[in-house]
Amino acid sequence: MDLGLTGKSVIVMAGSKGLGKATALEFAAEGAKVVIGSRNEAELEQAVAEIKEKTGNPDVSYVACDVMKVDDIKKLVAFAAEKNGGIDVLINNAGGPPAGGFDQFTDEDWQKAYELNLLSYIRAIREVLPFMREQGSGHILNFASSSIKQTLDNLLLSNTFRAGIVGLAKSLSQEFSKDNILINTLGPGRIATDRVEELDRMRADKLDQSYEELKKSTEKGIPMGRYGRPNEFAKQAVFLCSGANTYVTGQTLLVDGGLVKAL
Repeated sequence: MDLGLTGKSVIVMAGSKGLGKATALEFAAEGAKVVIGSRNEAELEQAVAEIKEKTGNPDVSYVACDVMKVDDIKKLVAFAAEKNGGIDVLINNAGGPPAGGFDQFTDEDWQKAYELNLLSYIRAIREVLPFMREQGSGHILNFASSSIKQTLDNLLLSNTFRAGIVGLAKSLSQEFSKDNILINTLGPGRIATDRVEELDRMRADKLDQSYEELKKSTEKGIPMGRYGRPNEFAKQAVFLCSGANTYVTGQTLLVDGGLVKAL
């Protein structure tokens, strides 16, 4: 299937590693012009070089961007629009907030989580809208978590603000449809990334288990019997933001191997 992504201008926030990097690679493999952002310039350089090598696509570049800084977001979007002739796709993505329960967090913790995991998405959407409206089309995809369907223990901040992403996307999908801008939310389950491994190791320590024991136990609770691969998640992201999707908007999809049992 031709996904119609050749030459399309794509932004992937937090794209230097994990799900962001995997998604940027899949877009590049489809011939898109990709700009990734992240705080760590060394990791960005390495990611761009790897994506170019694996895909043979020279139109991959980066802008150092802290998603909690509005000026950084504006700089990234302006660069991508000028370099690639507009913006066709925005992938909103950000690292997860700290784990913990209610008594552990201060007002400052709540504010930082809000700025990282919700306000950054709002700001990026605000910046790409003029370009998408001018061309009369666009795709916006917000990465969230399986917690948008079923809350996760000890991840209160994530549970709260990931749910906010769903409300944002659903509302904006109604507002943007007249402009032919489609916006959806994609939630990963247990995907084998550094973030998931970090959380697993924290949980293993808390339960006085080895990391290997905990992972094996967790995999037994996944109907498919294993953690997902980053590229399996990324392929769904690319499809939702491709020319193959012209009518799905305001929807929430989990890529979780059947883990979440909620309807």
